[in-house]
Amino acid sequence: MSVPKSRILDLLKVQCRIFSTTFNPERLRTGNKILRQRLKGPAIASYYPRRSATLRDLMKAYPNLETWNEDEEDRLDGLAARKQRGKGNPKKKRTKEESKKFASKKRKPAAA
Repeated sequence: MSVPKSRILDLLKVQCRIFSTTFNPERLRTGNKILRQRLKGPAIASYYPRRSATLRDLMKAYPNLETWNEDEEDRLDGLAARKQRGKGNPKKKRTKEESKKFASKKRKPAAA
């Protein structure tokens, strides 16, 4: 004594309505499991402490105020020293001709 498939589907629809689940007779992947979970954003946002004001923020907020950032000055001095020794960044090409001139100087692989 077998039960018709339409009767089983009707029973599944009623069951899903009663227990407030999604009716998915083809058993397709819908992502419903992920969508039912609680949102993680507020918990992650509250984990990290609030960002405090830095010297850079004060300098940006009050540009006319004379301030001194020792770490930034040390960094700039180091960059100037490297550039003086020839270890700085290469100069950027301003025109198309300059780019072409240096592109042709690239080594071609030697044939073996």
